[in-house]
Amino acid sequence: MKKILTNIVKKAIHSVFQVECDPMIQLAGRPEYGDYQANFAMRLSKLLQKNPMDIANAVMLELKDEPLFESLVVAAPGFINIFLKNSAIATILEKIATDDRLGVAPIEKPESVVVDYANANVAKEMHVGHIRSIVLGDAIVRLLEFVGHTVIRQSHLGDWGTQFGMLIEHLIERGDAHRAFSVSDLDPFYKQAKQRFDADSDFAERARQRVVALQSGDPETTSIWKKLVKESLAYFQKIYIKLDTLLTEDDARGESFYNDLLPGVIAELQNKHIATLSDGAVVVFLDGFKGPDGEAFPMIIQKKDGGYLYATTDLAAALFRIQTLRATRLIYLTDARQKQHFAMVFAALRLWGVADASIRLEHIPFGAVLGPDNKPFKTRSGESIKLADLLAEAEVRALTLAQSKNTSLSETELRSITHDIGIGALKYADLRNEKQKDYVFDWDKLLSFEGNTAPYLQNAYVRIQAIFRKGDIDIASLRTKSIVIETEAEHILAVTLLGFSDVAHSVADQLSLHSLCDYLYGLASLFHRFYEECPILSNSDQAIRDSRLSLSDLTARILQLGLHLLGIRVVDRM
Repeated sequence: MKKILTNIVKKAIHSVFQVECDPMIQLAGRPEYGDYQANFAMRLSKLLQKNPMDIANAVMLELKDEPLFESLVVAAPGFINIFLKNSAIATILEKIATDDRLGVAPIEKPESVVVDYANANVAKEMHVGHIRSIVLGDAIVRLLEFVGHTVIRQSHLGDWGTQFGMLIEHLIERGDAHRAFSVSDLDPFYKQAKQRFDADSDFAERARQRVVALQSGDPETTSIWKKLVKESLAYFQKIYIKLDTLLTEDDARGESFYNDLLPGVIAELQNKHIATLSDGAVVVFLDGFKGPDGEAFPMIIQKKDGGYLYATTDLAAALFRIQTLRATRLIYLTDARQKQHFAMVFAALRLWGVADASIRLEHIPFGAVLGPDNKPFKTRSGESIKLADLLAEAEVRALTLAQSKNTSLSETELRSITHDIGIGALKYADLRNEKQKDYVFDWDKLLSFEGNTAPYLQNAYVRIQAIFRKGDIDIASLRTKSIVIETEAEHILAVTLLGFSDVAHSVADQLSLHSLCDYLYGLASLFHRFYEECPILSNSDQAIRDSRLSLSDLTARILQLGLHLLGIRVVDRM
């Protein structure tokens, strides 16, 4: 809708003033201000040296015969309030009703996008801190794919380095290296190995030699390492399936994959005089990065002992993604503590020339999940909460909720509903918050049927399905019915339905997932108002009845699609 209005108003501006100007179309903040507003006059007044009210009035006169508009009102200091014509809105919605994509056209210039998310460490259990990367990343993937981009999912696994020398040496010395074990078994083994590494210099040296053995392809060491990776991938996949994500084992690419590329990265950066030696280490000095003392802050890419760092691997990974995977947009999702790290990596890629102006580099930093005490969410004993335990608890709590709401549900229905409600509520609580901010985890709020929650949206969908069941409605037939808009509640709902395409494209571009949540919450709230004010099944006028059923169907479909793009399922009964 914004694109349609932009073209109309832009043409009028050019016709009156012979200049090209963005009309700056925005949704109106209140119904009394119209459906949309054009906010260009203040900006244009500087160019034309004219009063913005005079500019707005001149353009309004040019637009007065536009068939899409019911009326136009100029408001100080130079806004044009646009009121859309009900018949025009109805015509557009009738076209959207016949479109499987609900009016969201594929993007004109699709890109190849790598999304780096859900990055776990081999031989360690996932904890609550991993959920944000997984949930946010999966929603971004879904949105980008839906608008037409080619998306390559990448889970950058921690599967290499000193920690594996420690763990493998510890397992061998315990006699446990060749037995079957799960990731939950490995977690305490890793902690024991780390304690030994820190306290026993002889063990630390044996662990370092084990790293050398792994890097040189020693058969026994490599065999144990492969078993660790295989068991971890299977464990991660269970989590991803439980969370209804798109990730597969094929999307995992560990740090080990880039190991052979690292010497070449170092050599090329040195040959181009981008990297230099400093106190025996290879470093890159980048403009704009200084330490607390005001001195240039280096990005170390090779330690004195020859070891590589995260920055080295990230540079190699970006090189591979741009040159081999042919990506033109790289998106990384990590916690906010890595903000400076990625800022430096991106600056180095620009300086290196690997990422020129045509490559879009984006780090999406996210805040922490906090407990009621506003500290990182942990168990009462102070341990990190295991992600598998959190997901299981979500389903248990959702089961209690579903049983209290509807005692007639079968066992099969309950199993499906509790998963969709529990996991959906957990994911939505994460997505509805601005991603860069911390948020406080609260079971009661996220599973509430009131407010901006997944259960509230799912319940709106359930209410619409109940209408169709009660009226024995052939839903498919609704999609060819005429839409008639008469009341204010119908008008406001219809205008909101028109805005779905704008929201989908905007969120895919800006990655502002909370904006899609806010849109869906607003849509569900407006539907409830429409339901209360506009009789549907009881209406004796068949045309009005069919129209209101069509508006209900469009609302349900957009709720379903919008939640799907966030990785959340709807339910038909609750």
